[in-house]
Amino acid sequence: MKEKIKKSTKKNFKRKSYCKKIKDKKTSENENEQKHQFTNKEKNFGQSFLQKLKNAAENLIYISETDSEILPFIGEKSETVSIESLQKQINFAPDVKIEEMDFEDFFENLIKTQDWFEDEENNAAEKFLKLKKLLEENLKDLKVFKIGEIEIKIYVVGLDEDNNLSGIKTEAVET
Repeated sequence: MKEKIKKSTKKNFKRKSYCKKIKDKKTSENENEQKHQFTNKEKNFGQSFLQKLKNAAENLIYISETDSEILPFIGEKSETVSIESLQKQINFAPDVKIEEMDFEDFFENLIKTQDWFEDEENNAAEKFLKLKKLLEENLKDLKVFKIGEIEIKIYVVGLDEDNNLSGIKTEAVET
């Protein structure tokens, strides 16, 4: 009996290891593909704005029930800034909950300072203000889209001078 359990356990362990290797390989391939796509998009995008965006977002954290970094989002050509145009570029499920939020409202609490803030909070508010101004100066028709429930993907996007859908992205957990 013990021998059967040992063989079964070994098979399950091997199967789990094999499945994990497959999953890790697929994840790695997807990450490499995304990095490659991002690099190609960077080549077509105004390098100075992209570099400024990377610098402005560096070490910025969006705080919700989890902490998520702020990342540049470099999209493709679009006629408008809309849920439909974003959906075409990032392929989220059509039945997912989507909330459109005003750009100013999104940044309101991120740039607000309080007299009880310490240096770290004041520095974060100042960096968010610089990021907000950079987006306003370089993108038109800025909008914020919150996609999903509980685990939410947030895109702050507008159109650049070449009508590419671009901006920043982050994630939030809201229960």
